[in-house]
Amino acid sequence: MAYERQRSLPVTYKGVSLECGYRIDLVVERQLLVELKCVGELMPIHEAQILTYLKLTGLHVGLLVNFNTPTLRHGIRRLVRHVIPAASAETERDPARGPGAP
Repeated sequence: MAYERQRSLPVTYKGVSLECGYRIDLVVERQLLVELKCVGELMPIHEAQILTYLKLTGLHVGLLVNFNTPTLRHGIRRLVRHVIPAASAETERDPARGPGAP
Protein backbone atom coordinates (compact mmCIF):
# COMPACT_ATOMS: atom_id res chain seq x y z
CA MET A 1 0.00 0.00 0.00
CA ALA A 2 1.17 3.47 -0.80
CA TYR A 3 1.25 5.92 2.08
CA GLU A 4 2.59 9.31 3.06
CA ARG A 5 3.89 10.01 6.53
CA GLN A 6 3.97 13.44 8.22
CA ARG A 7 2.45 15.10 5.15
CA SER A 8 2.53 18.87 5.43
CA LEU A 9 -0.68 20.70 4.63
CA PRO A 10 -0.14 24.33 3.63
CA VAL A 11 -2.83 26.79 4.63
CA THR A 12 -3.65 30.12 2.97
CA TYR A 13 -5.59 32.72 4.93
CA LYS A 14 -6.35 36.20 3.58
CA GLY A 15 -3.57 35.87 1.04
CA VAL A 16 -0.95 34.78 3.58
CA SER A 17 0.44 31.30 2.94
CA LEU A 18 1.63 29.18 5.84
CA GLU A 19 3.85 26.48 4.36
CA CYS A 20 3.44 23.99 7.15
CA GLY A 21 0.25 25.06 8.85
CA TYR A 22 -0.74 21.47 9.63
CA ARG A 23 0.97 18.09 9.54
CA ILE A 24 -1.06 14.94 8.82
CA ASP A 25 0.21 11.74 10.46
CA LEU A 26 -0.67 9.33 7.61
CA VAL A 27 -2.43 9.36 4.26
CA VAL A 28 -3.02 5.85 2.90
CA GLU A 29 -3.54 5.21 -0.83
CA ARG A 30 -4.43 8.92 -1.27
CA GLN A 31 -7.87 8.09 0.15
CA LEU A 32 -7.66 7.55 3.90
CA LEU A 33 -6.42 10.09 6.43
CA VAL A 34 -5.12 8.64 9.71
CA GLU A 35 -4.44 10.76 12.81
CA LEU A 36 -2.66 9.07 15.69
CA LYS A 37 -3.14 10.04 19.35
CA CYS A 38 -2.11 8.76 22.75
CA VAL A 39 -4.43 10.59 25.15
CA GLY A 40 -6.56 9.71 28.18
CA GLU A 41 -9.72 10.16 26.14
CA LEU A 42 -10.61 11.47 22.72
CA MET A 43 -12.20 14.91 22.84
CA PRO A 44 -14.41 16.74 20.33
CA ILE A 45 -11.41 18.90 19.37
CA HIS A 46 -9.67 15.78 18.04
CA GLU A 47 -12.63 15.02 15.78
CA ALA A 48 -12.73 18.65 14.66
CA GLN A 49 -9.05 18.37 13.74
CA ILE A 50 -9.72 15.36 11.51
CA LEU A 51 -12.72 17.02 9.86
CA THR A 52 -10.61 20.13 9.16
CA TYR A 53 -7.87 18.00 7.59
CA LEU A 54 -10.46 16.17 5.47
CA LYS A 55 -11.93 19.44 4.24
CA LEU A 56 -8.53 20.96 3.41
CA THR A 57 -7.28 17.84 1.60
CA GLY A 58 -10.52 17.00 -0.20
CA LEU A 59 -10.47 13.49 1.27
CA HIS A 60 -13.68 11.95 2.59
CA VAL A 61 -12.69 9.32 5.18
CA GLY A 62 -10.45 9.58 8.23
CA LEU A 63 -9.49 7.38 11.15
CA LEU A 64 -8.74 8.79 14.57
CA VAL A 65 -6.66 6.24 16.49
CA ASN A 66 -6.00 6.54 20.23
CA PHE A 67 -3.33 4.14 21.46
CA ASN A 68 -4.01 4.89 25.15
CA THR A 69 -6.80 2.31 25.54
CA PRO A 70 -6.87 -1.21 27.05
CA THR A 71 -7.84 -2.64 23.65
CA LEU A 72 -7.00 -0.81 20.45
CA ARG A 73 -10.40 -1.38 18.82
CA HIS A 74 -11.96 0.84 21.50
CA GLY A 75 -9.64 3.67 20.51
CA ILE A 76 -10.56 3.85 16.82
CA ARG A 77 -13.09 6.31 15.42
CA ARG A 78 -14.03 6.58 11.76
CA LEU A 79 -15.08 9.99 10.51
CA VAL A 80 -16.65 10.77 7.15
CA ARG A 81 -16.91 14.19 5.56
CA HIS A 82 -20.17 14.50 3.67
CA VAL A 83 -20.10 16.70 0.62
CA ILE A 84 -23.28 18.53 -0.35
CA PRO A 85 -23.70 18.75 -4.14
CA ALA A 86 -23.70 22.32 -5.47
CA ALA A 87 -27.41 22.23 -6.44
CA SER A 88 -28.40 21.07 -2.94
CA ALA A 89 -26.18 23.68 -1.30
CA GLU A 90 -27.98 26.46 -3.18
CA THR A 91 -31.42 25.27 -2.11
CA GLU A 92 -30.26 25.02 1.50
CA ARG A 93 -29.10 28.64 1.41
CA ASP A 94 -32.37 29.84 -0.12
CA PRO A 95 -35.26 27.90 1.46
CA ALA A 96 -37.76 29.43 -0.95
CA ARG A 97 -36.08 27.62 -3.84
CA GLY A 98 -36.29 24.08 -2.62
CA PRO A 99 -36.97 21.59 0.17
CA GLY A 100 -37.11 22.94 3.64
CA ALA A 101 -39.26 25.92 2.65
CA PRO A 102 -41.85 26.80 5.32
